[in-house]
Amino acid sequence: MTELAAPAYEPDAGTAGEQAYDRIRKDIVFGRLPPGHRLKLEKLRADYGVGISTLREILSRLAPECLVVAEGQRGFQVAPCSALDLKDIASLRLMLESHAMAQSFQAGDMEWEGRVVAAHHKLARMEAELLAGDRSNTEPWKRYDWEFHQALVSACGSRALLDLHSGVYDRYLRYQMVFVIFRGEVAADEHKALLAAALKRDAAKAQEILSRHIMGCVDFALARGTLA
Repeated sequence: MTELAAPAYEPDAGTAGEQAYDRIRKDIVFGRLPPGHRLKLEKLRADYGVGISTLREILSRLAPECLVVAEGQRGFQVAPCSALDLKDIASLRLMLESHAMAQSFQAGDMEWEGRVVAAHHKLARMEAELLAGDRSNTEPWKRYDWEFHQALVSACGSRALLDLHSGVYDRYLRYQMVFVIFRGEVAADEHKALLAAALKRDAAKAQEILSRHIMGCVDFALARGTLA
């Protein structure tokens, strides 16, 4: 891509800045900007179409989300990955999602049940493609995975809890995308079991399944030796 001339001003800077923030964040989460990648502002300006000052603000926003690391005068880099970090993120996700799921099971109505069933249907279709050997749609797979887990907790009644869960889930998702973590039929069966527990409003059973589901992913990644 050719370098862009520095604009004298940035029209709709708020809108353009938010769009760039969303794109950069997504590119980090989905591994297109890999762990440890140095984020050069001039290159980012060309790729994302916003000015240097806006980019600094975006990267500063991403630092507290643990997706970007500020290096003082050296600038920014994509946050590195490690086995210890994955374990910490998985434990935090399990704690938040287990609590939110129990609250959601208690408060969820028929509309909530419909969201859960619909989200699982899309996820199951995508998992069937993966199990058949088609690995060309990993991003839609993880989007539907997110929709299903988000649907399970969506009736918890706490916006703050949902926001916390969303941020932690994205950090966990980055590991799945970067290291291509798909446990095959085991994971698909766990999703089916989560759906059944949700429809029965069996929070204890769902929490047991969720623990196996999340920590099994960690064990799978570590067993493959892809993380130091």
